[in-house]
Amino acid sequence: MASSKTGSSRKEFNRMLKDCQSHDLEIILTKSISRFGRDTLEILDALNQLKLLGVRVIFEQEQLDTGDTDSDLMISIIESIAQAENESRSDNIKWGIKQRAAQGTSKLYNRKCYGYINDADGNLAIDDEKAKNVRLIFDLYLRGKSVIGIVSELEKLGIKSPTGNATWPKRTIDVMLSNEKYKGNVRLLDDGKHESYYLSENNNPAIISKEIFQAVQIEKQRRSNVTKGENGTKRKSKKYSAKK
Repeated sequence: MASSKTGSSRKEFNRMLKDCQSHDLEIILTKSISRFGRDTLEILDALNQLKLLGVRVIFEQEQLDTGDTDSDLMISIIESIAQAENESRSDNIKWGIKQRAAQGTSKLYNRKCYGYINDADGNLAIDDEKAKNVRLIFDLYLRGKSVIGIVSELEKLGIKSPTGNATWPKRTIDVMLSNEKYKGNVRLLDDGKHESYYLSENNNPAIISKEIFQAVQIEKQRRSNVTKGENGTKRKSKKYSAKK
C-alpha cells in the first residue's frame, strides 16, 4: 500500500477503505505503521474501522498482524512509534538549523529588520531613511531618554513604527537597542542551550558603531532593576525612572 500522506495517495487510501467496506478486500499489507496514515489518530481510527469490517492489516517493518495482535497492545505500540518519530523529527529539525548556522548558510543571517532591506542578491543593505531613525533611537537612549521617553519623542516627530503605526511598542524599542545586527553582527542559537554562532563581525553593513552599541548595553545594564552578585540576583532599592 502507498503512503496516505500525499494528495494522490490519500485518494487511494480512501478508495481502499471503500473496497474494504464493500468486502472486496480481506487483508491489507503495508510497509510500516508510519506510512499507513497521516497521524496517530487517523491510523487508530482506520484500524478500528477495519477491525469492525473483519479486515486484517499486516505491517511488514514492525512484523505486526492485527489478526493475531491484542488491540490494546497494538494501540500502545502505535502510540509509542508515533511519539518516537515525532521526537526524531524534532531533533532532525534542530540539528539542521544548527548545521546551517555553523556553516553560515542559514537564511536567518540575512533576515531584514527595521533599518535594512534586502538587495537583489538577498543580502542586507541599509535603508537610509529608516537607518536615521535607528541612530536617533540609540542617541536618545544615550542622552538619558527612557524607552517610554523615546516612544514619546518618536510620536512627536511623527515617525511611524516598523508596522506603520503611530505608536511604537516599548518592546520594539527595547529589542532594537539590543539587536547586534545594527553593529554588523548576527547571533544565532544563543538560547542558553546551544552554542552561539557568528557568521562574521561584518555579516552586514553596520548602522551603529560598535562603540555606541556597547555604550548602550552598558547603560541598559546600569538602568536595570536587577543586579547580579555572589549571592545571586537581587533588586536594586531604586529603579531607574522610566518617565524621562
